[in-house]
Amino acid sequence: MLGASLANVWQKCGGRRVLLVLLLLLPSTSVAQEGASNPERSVRPVLSLSLKEAVALALAPEGDVRVRLAEQQLRRVQAQRDEVRAALLPHVEASFGGQNRTVNLEALGIRIPFPGFRPFVGPFTTFDLRATATQTLFDLSLVRRFQAAKASSDAAQIDLERVRDQVAGHIARLYLAALRAEAALATARANVALAEALLKLAHDQKAAGTGMGIEVTRAEVQLAHERQRLLIAENERRRAHLELLKALGLPLEIEVRLTDALTYTPMETPTLEHALKTAWRSRADYAAQQEREAAAQLAYSATKWERLPSLVGFADYGTIGSSVAHTVPTRTYGITLRLPLFDGGRREAQRADAHAAWMRERVQTEDLRRQIELEVRTALDSLRLAEAQVKVAEEGLQLAERELVQARHRYEAGVTTSLEVTDAQTRLERARENHIAALYAYNLARLELALATGTIRQLLR
Repeated sequence: MLGASLANVWQKCGGRRVLLVLLLLLPSTSVAQEGASNPERSVRPVLSLSLKEAVALALAPEGDVRVRLAEQQLRRVQAQRDEVRAALLPHVEASFGGQNRTVNLEALGIRIPFPGFRPFVGPFTTFDLRATATQTLFDLSLVRRFQAAKASSDAAQIDLERVRDQVAGHIARLYLAALRAEAALATARANVALAEALLKLAHDQKAAGTGMGIEVTRAEVQLAHERQRLLIAENERRRAHLELLKALGLPLEIEVRLTDALTYTPMETPTLEHALKTAWRSRADYAAQQEREAAAQLAYSATKWERLPSLVGFADYGTIGSSVAHTVPTRTYGITLRLPLFDGGRREAQRADAHAAWMRERVQTEDLRRQIELEVRTALDSLRLAEAQVKVAEEGLQLAERELVQARHRYEAGVTTSLEVTDAQTRLERARENHIAALYAYNLARLELALATGTIRQLLR
């Protein structure tokens, strides 16, 4: 059964087989033994996955579809750049022709009033073997078009990095959500274990004559409530794993084992000025937008310089004659100067269109710069708030644990009823949930700051 599962995974993952083999592990010993003792139950392959491995898997050549689309767009723009550049390079071709023809000289306007003159000539044969070359010597408009195409190609290259940053951020968010679901499940299991221990304590107190039946019932109700929450947590964990697998393009039957944990790692919060400088220097979308603005400006310049004359050189060399054995070499070379005079207003219309496109890109660049500043400011505020929440949540968790210990001691001593223990238990559950939420918010804030400053992949290395 395990071999069939691995073969199925191997077939579905296609081009990512090599990387997947490095990540895909055999099921743990306990799972394998369980499968061996119960052949009726299929054993799913287990994938141990860290955050760095998940991001690397999504950015692989056969990874996220957005990365593949951006790569194809880059190839398309590079091909367009090469197409424009070809107009600046020499064009050389060779030709060989042979023909047999007759000619009516009178049809060509040749009439000789001479007795015996025959206007019909032929048939005769012509063979021509020739090489022809042309070269643009001066065309400033064409040079500007090539520069614009190159800037567009650079923008597409940088835009690919932007897409990779977005994919890395998306996978990191899903991984953090899965870690939060894992932590919530662990908390739910701990709450069930605590409820079971308190139920046993209520039974013991009743058996000792210091407790009442209502206290046992209250503990049973609390245990049923915790078991219900455990079922919900298990379902949320599986859903988070499925969403992560789907985003990675992996088969959904894989069992994921996350190797990272939801922890608090203190970091030095950068100043606003430093964060903004980093963002404007590192944000791929901002760099790509600047290249698009430069490309639009060069395209406008190209339309403006179409009024200038252009110079083209041409030459051909070959051999021509009445037969292959009777040919002589001939040549032609020269230059052509083209001077545009009037085209019905086409150039003026193209110039206005190119100028409007340039102004649009400039406005988008300014708007993106303001958007980046907003994202950086918001991310810094969120990080400071999340860091404070973690400290408060840790303190609240410690106090709730201490309160529950004291309440249990008081209940065991017969000083109070189980209601005080149940209240302390509820506050401990809430403190645990607050702690998980604070850890998730802190790690998410770090991720958002890295995205805002364009350093997401450096953070995940």
